[in-house]
Formats: sequence, structure tokens, C-alpha cells
Amino acid sequence: MAPHALPGSGCCSRGLLLLWALLGTGLCHAGIEAESFAQDTRTSPPMATINWTAQLVEEMYSNITQKCWEIFVDLMRNVTAPELCEWKVISRPYSLLQECLEYEADRLQYGYPNALAEQYIFQSHHRYFQNCTLEHYFDPPEDVLLAMIIAPICLIPFLVTLVIWRSKDSKAHT
Repeated sequence: MAPHALPGSGCCSRGLLLLWALLGTGLCHAGIEAESFAQDTRTSPPMATINWTAQLVEEMYSNITQKCWEIFVDLMRNVTAPELCEWKVISRPYSLLQECLEYEADRLQYGYPNALAEQYIFQSHHRYFQNCTLEHYFDPPEDVLLAMIIAPICLIPFLVTLVIWRSKDSKAHT
């Protein structure tokens, strides 16, 4: 598989940067109306107002998600058939697809998860992972599994006690 940078805090992954480069800056200026600067020097420059209709946002998201899908398909070309069910191999392309779909939805304030993103995720499963069996997946070690079960059970009495204590404390002050 081709090497890609791991997404870091505050940094875009190469996949997202490639997406940005493919899209160019044409989408950034659609529907933006700039106001003229005020004569008064004490005022700050105006913020651009965006007047996008829901249909335009949906069309933009549809075009961008197609680019996300194309990047995913390109990354999956490097994965051989026996590796398709190995999570350590396919996790990066799969995660990049999910991150791209989510990031672009958030950027356009489209809402995530959404029907189009789910369609791409289902399409990826149908195209690449439909022959994967459960033998490739395993349960976590017993100590991890036990911690995952016990932690919420222990947390519930603590939270109930905290709520009762805070309600008694607020009654004492009234």
C-alpha cells in the first residue's frame, strides 16, 4: 500500500489535501457576497455572508463525496485480494473515506451521518468487504472485555449518588 501520513492533531491527511487540491478554490467563492468596507477606520473588515440553498449544498456535497470515493478507490487499488479482510491493511483507506465524508459534511454544515455518506460506506462494504468472514475478527482480551463491562456498571451508582447529593445540597440553600 502506498505510504500516507497519519492524520495528526490540527493537520490534514494527505488524502484530504489531495481532495482539496482536486477541488481547487472554485467552490470556495460560490455564493459569497462581499460587503464594501466602511469608511470608519474603527470598524473591522466585514465577514463574507454565505447564502447557500439546501439544494446547492447537497449538490456540492454530492460532488465532493464523489472525490472522497475516488480517493478511496485509488487507495484500495494497492490492497491485494487476500488483504481485503485484514483491518490493519484496510483501516487507513476506510478511515480516510469516513473522515473525508464527515469533514466535508461538517464544513458545509450538511449534517453527518447522512444518506449519501451511508451510501458510500455501504458501497465500500459491498464492493470490497462482502467476502470477509468473522474468522478475521476476534474478541478483545478478557481483561479489556471485563474492564469494558465493569466500568459502566461501577459508574452508574457513583452518578446516582452524585445527583442525590447535589439535589440535597441545592434544597439546603433554598
